Amino acid sequence: MSVEPRPPHPHHPHHPDHAHHLEHAEHAAASVRDASPATPAAPVSPVSPVSPVSPAGPPDPDAMLEDLRELVLCESFSADHAAVAASAGVVAGQGHDRLGARPETIVVDGVTHLRWTFGTPRVLLLGHHDTVWPVGTLRTHPWSVTGGIARGPGVFDMKAGLVQMFHALALLPSLDGVCVLVTGDEEVGSPSSRALVEESARACAATFVLEGSADGGALKIARKGTSMYEVVVHGRGAHAGLAPEKGANAGVELAHQILAVAGIADRVNAAPPGTATGPASATGPAWADGPGTADGLGPVTVTPTLLSGGTTTNTVPALARLAVDVRVPTLDAQRRVDELMRALRPHVPGTRLEVLGGPNRPPLEHASSAGLFDLARGVAAGAGLAPLSGVGVGGASDGNFTAGAGCPTLDGLGAVGGGAHADDEHVIVAEMPLRARLLAGLVAAVLR
Repeated sequence: MSVEPRPPHPHHPHHPDHAHHLEHAEHAAASVRDASPATPAAPVSPVSPVSPVSPAGPPDPDAMLEDLRELVLCESFSADHAAVAASAGVVAGQGHDRLGARPETIVVDGVTHLRWTFGTPRVLLLGHHDTVWPVGTLRTHPWSVTGGIARGPGVFDMKAGLVQMFHALALLPSLDGVCVLVTGDEEVGSPSSRALVEESARACAATFVLEGSADGGALKIARKGTSMYEVVVHGRGAHAGLAPEKGANAGVELAHQILAVAGIADRVNAAPPGTATGPASATGPAWADGPGTADGLGPVTVTPTLLSGGTTTNTVPALARLAVDVRVPTLDAQRRVDELMRALRPHVPGTRLEVLGGPNRPPLEHASSAGLFDLARGVAAGAGLAPLSGVGVGGASDGNFTAGAGCPTLDGLGAVGGGAHADDEHVIVAEMPLRARLLAGLVAAVLR
């Protein structure tokens, strides 16, 4: 890991065109501030409307759109470390322009991450600047703004969120207590940034994640945890025509394992009702991917995905592999799935199994977001913004790590739009200044 020394950060960056004072949100914010950073915030009672944000001038939509254009035109495919480094330079420049400070540049395993720290951090703002789109995608998915809709690779996931974050922070009279972390490998599971994310979150009372919103602008108040496995079957090769009996068919064994793996979710979900791994009444947050079960979240899913095996059509396969995608609503369910994956045993004589991988991201459970979501609803009401809704989603983010580290976490505060990782990725431009005002109010409320 290499770290570029961080210059001293001003505690009161001056932005005369945006500076303002956010009115008090004492009762709502106290429930979040007083929560121990080592313990997820307990749900709090609904808050009364918070005094509105009252800047000298609202975020400049034209400036936000120009910043978004600049970020989208700098492609940042996760696997292309040079492209990610170039993107980090653009993000750092925008952050400097809006915050009045240059970031700490942290390179881990060739991946470039950025961190701004102002005083003693109490609030973490978290995002990533890498995308799933290979360099050159702009030729087929060009930057465009038509009818108030912005399009381009990474525009929704999550470059608009970064723009909103910088413009929101520029509205605050002081950044003392704020930490901003922008990572460069979230889309591939955050292998080089996880430690940075968890380290940054442990010191804070709240984390706000700038991933795109759910449908209709809903905030993400719960996320399933993820586990990733590879089941490797070792067999014994032989000539399929002359002496197949001398082989141990890894492909046949893989077929047994596919069926065994596919049955794990049913075993976990069939635990007694009301347990951490079993079904319960559909209470709590709405679940975006289907009916609710444990704590109002969706069921455990264990999905065999990528398959491979064999060498030639006339050879008994000596090796076969199976990738497995796991999504879980609770830590207990994640542990139970891991136990069952480790308990897999071979059926075909002469074969043996290796089970590689394991839990990747812990779940972001509703208890981690409840207090902050109540605060966000109060801030939105006080600022005259539309009422907020919250949902759980099956996809994971770095917010799973911050919640797992014990920091209350609210996700989905980024762009309103849709089409993440898809050809129709887009952002509703008119929502960007509104989301920036919401975020500014949230940060100010927690820091008071």
